[in-house]
Amino acid sequence: MGTHEKAKAKKEQLAGKVKKEAARSVGNESKAAEGRSEEAKGNLRSAKEKAKDAFGD
Repeated sequence: MGTHEKAKAKKEQLAGKVKKEAARSVGNESKAAEGRSEEAKGNLRSAKEKAKDAFGD
């Protein structure tokens, strides 16, 4: 299950970064904020998985 969650975290990080940069390029701060939020969610999921790896399941 860990690799699935790690892949999901990377997907969220990438999707958030793409949304954030695309929105910034057209000047849509609302969508840029959504992108930052998605990216942060992916970062948190990644940190959780790293902690689980460090301490074991």
